[in-house]
Amino acid sequence: MSDKKKLKVRLLDKEYSLLVDDEAVASELVDYVNKSMKEIQEEAGDQPHQTIAVIAALNIAYDYFIEKNKNKEFLIQANERIKKMKQLFARPEINEPSI
Repeated sequence: MSDKKKLKVRLLDKEYSLLVDDEAVASELVDYVNKSMKEIQEEAGDQPHQTIAVIAALNIAYDYFIEKNKNKEFLIQANERIKKMKQLFARPEINEPSI
């Protein structure tokens, strides 16, 4: 098991301490979440931080599900193409000489 590192982050002007495996990845995620929360804060105006956090979580979950479904559709199409290719390779050649 890898060693966890303590990372202090700031989300909507509040500091949090996290235990992370990879500081670079964690920082990138924090930046993404913070950007999402700040965009909502600008649009929603004077809302409590908890409301902003919940809306941001829902928006991020929505984006995740969209990408997950795109990936699922891609896998379905890829598997269909692989299946067709296997069928083509499994066919005996018409002009194959008989011995």
